[in-house]
Amino acid sequence: MDKKVISCAFNIDTARVEIKYADGSMISIDCTLVDAEVARNMYESSELEWLVYNAPVDYVNLLFHGDVREYLRSVTEYHPFEN
Repeated sequence: MDKKVISCAFNIDTARVEIKYADGSMISIDCTLVDAEVARNMYESSELEWLVYNAPVDYVNLLFHGDVREYLRSVTEYHPFEN
């Protein structure tokens, strides 16, 4: 049985996504640790940062139900420096 989510938001002061459930329980995800574990470069970090700021529910769903590395491979655009 899935718990009913009543809120999901990024807390900029703690760098965590906080999910609150109707039963009073809460999960707090340290985004800095997630980034350090899965992002291999600044481009992938940027993709995760965009998600956390603009779509925290999608970020949480990706962490709980998706393949983060596969997601990053499919959406990350690399722009090498030109000399």
